Amino acid sequence: MERDIGFWSAYVLALCMFMVGTTILVLGRKIYVDRPPSGTIVIDAFRVIGMMARHRNMDAPKPSRIAERGENKTVRWDDQFVDEVKRTLQACKVFMVYPVFWVCYCQFSTNFVSQALQMRGHGIPNDLMQNFDPIAIIVFIPILDYGVYPLLRKFHIRFKPISRIVFGFWVMALAMTYGAILQHKIYQAPPCFQHPLCDASIVDGKKQGNDIHIAIQAPAYVLIGTAEIFASATGYEYAYTKAPPRMKSFVQSLFLLTTAFGSALSEAFVPALFDPAIQWVYTGLAAGCFIAGCLVWLIFHKLNDQEDALNYIEGDVTSYQNTDSEAKVVETETDTKTK
Repeated sequence: MERDIGFWSAYVLALCMFMVGTTILVLGRKIYVDRPPSGTIVIDAFRVIGMMARHRNMDAPKPSRIAERGENKTVRWDDQFVDEVKRTLQACKVFMVYPVFWVCYCQFSTNFVSQALQMRGHGIPNDLMQNFDPIAIIVFIPILDYGVYPLLRKFHIRFKPISRIVFGFWVMALAMTYGAILQHKIYQAPPCFQHPLCDASIVDGKKQGNDIHIAIQAPAYVLIGTAEIFASATGYEYAYTKAPPRMKSFVQSLFLLTTAFGSALSEAFVPALFDPAIQWVYTGLAAGCFIAGCLVWLIFHKLNDQEDALNYIEGDVTSYQNTDSEAKVVETETDTKTK
């Protein structure tokens, strides 16, 4: 639309889609699970972690321990809150490896778009190819949920979260490998070979890229989307199911923090983003993501055996409500055995 009609039409389309989404949210607000605001949980959680780091003791932020140390300090949390933070950090340890995954994931909207420009578009805009990523997600999630996973359960094969995360890392490594091979193929194609978009590629006043069809890039985006299903979605699920209710937002903040680290790490590769060195960037990312997947398995595979035991079932233990930034304990009346 931007190419054939104008920028205004592309922005109007985006505006219309947001209006549809907003309308659905407003009309469906009564059927959503909407937890009430519970105070400055994220800020308090990071303060607790800061005290843990300073004292090198996971129990140091507990008010009872502060009193034992004779410190005249008032905090906005209780001992149980510190225990919940500890439990959440245990569940989020697997996040430490995720920045490597996000460095690779970012390629689909950056270097892969530039790579598509180095090939013959045949009327397809180079930035259109990245739509294969969400298409792959939309297609494969139902296949997995209604086909693959039930079949595995039928044969008593439990594809547990850590295994899914590792598989996601390895699929992402395969996507980067495909990108490296495709970049090599581009450098072998005329008319510009290792220097795509040279003057020899100009047709009707426009640079056309090397003689290789842009559609060959589609499998790379499909692999990235598949890796996202296994690694990203499962990472959210893993930590979310193990965090206490009021820690859910904190878990999300930690997970998003790994994307920030991944983006920052991507900056280290900027000096190497030129032809023909970029081929080795893809190769290095593939190797790094594969090794990261191996590390996840070596360090965390034992957690697969503790999967059910580690899950936090709301109602099993004391739940909380925050009023005016002060935690109030509310004992649940749920039968623990029933849960």
